Amino acid sequence: MKATRIYFIDAVRAFAILMMLQGHFVDTLLNPIYRDDSYVAYTVWSYFRGITAPTFFTISGLVFLYLLLKAHAKGSDKQRIYKGATRGLMLIAIGYALRIPFFSWLKGNFDTYFLVIDVLQCIGLSLLLLIGLYLICRRNSSVLAIVLLSIGCVIFLTEPLYRNLKLDHVPLVFANYLSKSNGSVFTMLPWFGYVAFGGFMATLFFKYSHKKYFKQITVSIFFGLGIVLLLYSTAILQALYDITEIELFQRSANYNYLFLRLGNVLLYFTFFYALERFMKQSIVTKIGEKTLNIYIVHFIIIYGSFTGIGLKHFYYKSLDPWEAFFGAIAFMIVVCIIVFHVGKTNDFIYSNLGKAFQLIKRKVLTNKKPDN
Repeated sequence: MKATRIYFIDAVRAFAILMMLQGHFVDTLLNPIYRDDSYVAYTVWSYFRGITAPTFFTISGLVFLYLLLKAHAKGSDKQRIYKGATRGLMLIAIGYALRIPFFSWLKGNFDTYFLVIDVLQCIGLSLLLLIGLYLICRRNSSVLAIVLLSIGCVIFLTEPLYRNLKLDHVPLVFANYLSKSNGSVFTMLPWFGYVAFGGFMATLFFKYSHKKYFKQITVSIFFGLGIVLLLYSTAILQALYDITEIELFQRSANYNYLFLRLGNVLLYFTFFYALERFMKQSIVTKIGEKTLNIYIVHFIIIYGSFTGIGLKHFYYKSLDPWEAFFGAIAFMIVVCIIVFHVGKTNDFIYSNLGKAFQLIKRKVLTNKKPDN
């Protein structure tokens, strides 16, 4: 089966990462007196900022599993699994490293804050889980699609059960992946749900993207389903409660943000997939290919990773709206310039990881050789 290249994926990733850049900049540096829903601009900004993370997690699941399925069709999935597992572990490691206060440690000041889970660790572990599900179901992509769709729905529907989850008796390094009680920004629940939905979409793209009119049909489905989720998902959950009297449906309906955000994501996908032909080989897709680089650079500049000295250190919650607006634009431009013309983060990391793995492999093989 021939699977076609999907260019809109990079466009969505580019949009999500740029939204994240300005979102972190404004959220960190805007003066709190302007954080008021009575300001229309702030309300609009806050709403669209809330769509960024769901978009990023969903597209991550889509692109990763799509590439894995393509590799399986070519008989080269072992290499893709190895690369995916390496990337997953690398994302987890980088996520922790970005929060390590090296200067504080050198002074003998230690705390557990660097163990909180952020987007990189969550995506990294999600990739490893996708690999596991793929290995279990790879003989039948339809089964894999059903499993992923079911996981996504269950995670979203059961959100009230783990919303305030506390795991006081579980080691912190593990508890932080499921509980926000210790400061984790993202946790596997509910965020793996978006990855699972993205993976489900990947199975459909892989299986049907070569079919005639697939794009037109998919754009229509994305748009229609997105509208349904935005306008009617709460009513549907309430109706399920009325029919079944299962309280969980009502509790989900009363705080229905997960399905609403998924509706927003589908509308984003509709827009970028419909305009895909205008984005091939553009600067937008190039930005989408550098999301990890951009994330690392922006994190260092804003939060002062490793040194503790960043924009947050000097301008924390001190900017007025116009300063934040123009500052966010300048910040996005500067980060992209650094990534494209100075920073070679991915190349550096992958090349050195490869060298490290080869060195370890040689050491292991050398130690296994029997003495003459």
